[in-house]
Amino acid sequence: MLVALVLLPGSPAQAQMPAGFVDAATVVDQLVVDMRYFGDDNFVGVRIDGYEAPRCLLARPAAVALARVQNDLAPQGLGLKVFDCYRPTRAVAHFVRWARDLKDMKRKADFYPDVDKRDLFKLGYIAAHSGHSRGSTVDLTLVRHTAGGVPAEIDMGTRFDFFGGQSWPASRNIGPEAQANRQVLATAMRRGGFLPYAREWWHFTLSPEPYPARYFDFPVR
Repeated sequence: MLVALVLLPGSPAQAQMPAGFVDAATVVDQLVVDMRYFGDDNFVGVRIDGYEAPRCLLARPAAVALARVQNDLAPQGLGLKVFDCYRPTRAVAHFVRWARDLKDMKRKADFYPDVDKRDLFKLGYIAAHSGHSRGSTVDLTLVRHTAGGVPAEIDMGTRFDFFGGQSWPASRNIGPEAQANRQVLATAMRRGGFLPYAREWWHFTLSPEPYPARYFDFPVR
């Protein structure tokens, strides 16, 4: 069993981004960055602790692998749009506090209409520790590039961070086009060295991870 080294918020060792991390946008050509936890368009409805800038930070091997995926998709006119990358442990703690506050339901209709908030831990949508804090997990979707146009998200069947069975990669409760699009994303990510998560079509983790037993807490800035 791997033992996680968790550094507490405010620790001097966690004040700055470690040398082994990079801004993925400087490595991945034409990466579209839409960091949802830097703003309020997320299941909590507010900016999340630890997100001080809209940057996709990743361990360097994960960013390099993501660049391979982007290059693989380019001949199809497709690219990647990231919603979350490295996630400070203080952000995970924010999620846990929110999940335990059963009075806060303001984004239920948008993100978990069919799930009882009390079950978010049991169902695996919220956890006390997140692989994102190890720096090699990324949440993302596909966009289509057109000449002179803004890259547009393609249909994946649900929105990012939708808590429910329709978000499972293997779900058949979505249209055939969305099913096919999920398969394109998953296939490209696997070729790039990333493994999927069975409950979220957008969630992938590099394998092997450079920091498999360490959870970081430096802020995204």
